[in-house]
Amino acid sequence: MKRLLRDSLLVRNTFWMMGGNGVRLFLQAIYFLIIARALGAREYGAFIGTVSLVALVVPFSSWGTGFLLVKETTRDRGQFARYWGTALSMTAFSGCVLLGGILLVARAVWGISVPLGIVLLVGISDAIMVRIVDLANQAFMAVEVLRKSAQLYVVLSAARTLAAVYLSFAVHNTTAESWALLYLLSAVAAATYGVVEVTRALGLPTLGVHISRPELKEGFYFSVCQSSQTIYNDIDKTMLVRFGGLEATGIYGAAYRIVDVCIAPLGSLVAAAYPRFFRHGENGIAGSIGFAKKLLPYSAAYGLLAAILLAVASPLLPLLLGKGFATAMIALQWLSPLIFIKSIHYFLADSLSGAGHQGPRTAVQLGVVGINVLLNLWLIPTYSWRGAAWASIASDGALAVGLFATIAVLKRKSMPETILGADSSAML
Repeated sequence: MKRLLRDSLLVRNTFWMMGGNGVRLFLQAIYFLIIARALGAREYGAFIGTVSLVALVVPFSSWGTGFLLVKETTRDRGQFARYWGTALSMTAFSGCVLLGGILLVARAVWGISVPLGIVLLVGISDAIMVRIVDLANQAFMAVEVLRKSAQLYVVLSAARTLAAVYLSFAVHNTTAESWALLYLLSAVAAATYGVVEVTRALGLPTLGVHISRPELKEGFYFSVCQSSQTIYNDIDKTMLVRFGGLEATGIYGAAYRIVDVCIAPLGSLVAAAYPRFFRHGENGIAGSIGFAKKLLPYSAAYGLLAAILLAVASPLLPLLLGKGFATAMIALQWLSPLIFIKSIHYFLADSLSGAGHQGPRTAVQLGVVGINVLLNLWLIPTYSWRGAAWASIASDGALAVGLFATIAVLKRKSMPETILGADSSAML
């Protein structure tokens, strides 16, 4: 009976996230179409390049404290106030420090091609405000109240949609900088809503950095892991600004945005299942990967179907975004297999985290980051956005293979010697 209730909670939470993501995707599609048409390929390229640069360091603004919040609160609800307060305090402090570094890097890498005003506004939005929304989401995930988690991102998307409508109809000079300001204001509104809702539902935080040295180390692993994910997802757009120009970045970024939207439904299942990986992982890697095997057939089936449909529907993209994005159709066809590949490696990665093997997961992802950066340095200067697409496919494929191999090695090491001996005898 208890197992049935747990399973039904997982199903309900998945449907809550699917429903929330459905509304969120609808709103994201609206504001994406509005700003792409309003800005054009060049200005959109400046904006998406900035978002990608900020995304590279965003995970370090919270130093993995959101994941520690989920881990510890899932196992002991009494720890919530401490870890919630730690996560908020760390994000406020680290976000401000990182913002200065982002501005320096942007000027050094891009020169004056992207105004620093855009970088500042996007940096405050994504490195601080949106991270607070993420922390509020993780707070509700920790207690498996995913109805509230779904609402948070709907509020963020609704605020951005209203901002995009305002940009299109009320702003006469629609530039990347004017959109960046509205982008920040919408994030402030969503972050405020998130903190208020978490406080009302779960209680006040105990502000301050209440974290031990081992937890700092584990939080660093979580940050590096998440940062590596954003690096191999976004470094190509950052490098395109430098080596391919703003227009190529806009074309590639628009196609990648469509892929991200199609991947989002997978996030419903990932978010609903995430706390369960830690519970199953208490029994080791066999427990967490056993749980992943129950989910993979559904995620892989969706990934394959979505990839095929996206490739078939790609000719519609220039009609929706305008003639300036005509080449984005080809970019979308190249990028569509990413949905299927990610539908597999998401759950392989969470299996390692749930079983306490964050270090090996991080090592694999850092290796893929190196592969991705080298491929982009080689391919983008010659093939522009096409080279970026090829590097993305190769990197995500390498990640899936690397995670699978790591899990296989860890499972074999965790098997009792008697079983290994029996297997060896059977093989002989």
